[in-house]
Amino acid sequence: MAAEIKRKTLVIGHRNPDTDSICSAISYANLKQAVTGGAYEPGRAGNVNSETRFVLDYFGVKEPELVKTVRTQVKDIEIRETPGVRRNISLKKAWNLMQEANVVTLAAVTESGLLEGLITVGDITKSYMNVYDSSILSKAETQYSNIVETLEADMVIGDEKEYFRNGKVLIAAANPDMMEFYIEKNDLVILGNRYESQLCAIEMEAGCIVVCEGAGVSMTIKKLAQERGCTIIATPYDTYTAARLINQSMPISYFMKTENLITFDEEDFIDDIKDIMTSKRHRDFPILDKDGLYKGMISRRNLLGARGKAVIMVDHNEKGQAVDGIEGANIQEIIDHHKLAAVSTISPVYFRNQPLGCTATIIYQMYLEAGVEIEPKIAGLLCSAIISDTLLFRSPTCTAVDRAAAEKLAQIAGIQLEEYAGKMFAAASNLKGKTDQEIFYQDFKRFEAGKISFGVGQISSVNAEELSELKERLLPYLKVALKEHGTNMMFFMLTNILTESTELLCEGAGAEQLIIKAFHVDGDNDDGQVHGQVISLPGVVSRKKQLVPGIMIAEE
Repeated sequence: MAAEIKRKTLVIGHRNPDTDSICSAISYANLKQAVTGGAYEPGRAGNVNSETRFVLDYFGVKEPELVKTVRTQVKDIEIRETPGVRRNISLKKAWNLMQEANVVTLAAVTESGLLEGLITVGDITKSYMNVYDSSILSKAETQYSNIVETLEADMVIGDEKEYFRNGKVLIAAANPDMMEFYIEKNDLVILGNRYESQLCAIEMEAGCIVVCEGAGVSMTIKKLAQERGCTIIATPYDTYTAARLINQSMPISYFMKTENLITFDEEDFIDDIKDIMTSKRHRDFPILDKDGLYKGMISRRNLLGARGKAVIMVDHNEKGQAVDGIEGANIQEIIDHHKLAAVSTISPVYFRNQPLGCTATIIYQMYLEAGVEIEPKIAGLLCSAIISDTLLFRSPTCTAVDRAAAEKLAQIAGIQLEEYAGKMFAAASNLKGKTDQEIFYQDFKRFEAGKISFGVGQISSVNAEELSELKERLLPYLKVALKEHGTNMMFFMLTNILTESTELLCEGAGAEQLIIKAFHVDGDNDDGQVHGQVISLPGVVSRKKQLVPGIMIAEE
């Protein structure tokens, strides 16, 4: 029976996440769970930067789990949780279990759940059809309990836990005089209710006698068997039926496959296992959990109904900025405040896009619309996101709606906007001990404009001296980043929050010329100065609303 998947929905922002991306994901997951009662979990598609870490620590919120990809995995599809069985169960019991569960494969597992082997309907069928010698039962080391169970018998003398390990199986159809010539020590003898035959088998040192047709066993025979160490089993079946069924008591361990088993892990990606599954003739493949223990089975049919991970995208709507594997995900919603470059979706989705300074402002509105009370720590996260994205209302992206939302959220969170923002910006600009790479990717996004592709990173600070030091460090790193991404151009914004200006680092063929064209900058213009690979842009603080749109227009 297939296990019902408890599907959770991942709420996640863009790669190289900023404070808005992280805080909006956490807050929206909290809202969705409150409204629907479903399982919604926030995620992050990259490392948390210094500013965001300060915010999370300040309000005592755990950072979301890192999600490297949303490609469909084995754990996202229905796994048939057929229970594992012990290797010593009989072929007959295995067959019955298969019929009851309507499956064709059983997994033999240890007591702790480790996979030992696989038995299929085909393996059981072959065991019936193949001709085996009369010692096959002992070669398979068949436990007496299996024989008792298969023959629906009673153990008259002996221990069910013992094994039939030596001797052959034979039917005592001849008279006792003839039996002496073919019964050997340790044999298992199937016979009827004749006292003489039972006595002869025991005297010939048979290891076990199976008395058929429900015949009684005399006290004398029982006593003699006890003395000679002979097991006695009594079955209601006739000798023909008992002889036909007894091979079904053999343990599956004798027939199951134990080597070169093809198994998959819960974490395996569907795309990676499809080719393996189609190239093999197996009906079922065992699945192991993260601890390597048997969990269930999947077949090729399970892959046909595979559904991608359920995802809600916040603070972005472009494939290039999304977590890896988004093209195969089941996107349910998109909540964003950027320009439209929406990813392709399998079916219609709820898409909310508003011209506001911050995604958190939209989510604040959604809390109000849903009538859900905003708890202080969520209010703190949303307020911090607005402060970050609008540079405390200095950015041209900021609207009156953003400001009003931040002021209300600050009241709920119990913070003073100016004082708290100062601490937050100070944390963001504290780059001690960070590598050039970590600083560069702290807030980085990639874009396409016409025939060119370009990347833009940004650091906002109230410390002019620190920004000046970063300029010397990051100029060489732009060459590295340009090569890593294979883009045409690479830019980095060193934004001074207090002076509301940016020094733009440029790299790539035609990068400086494009910025000069976009912002009408030249060496004699007081509004902007070009110094090698650095261009001063007074009044430019927003990547989204100023720099990127300017580049897009200039490239047309």
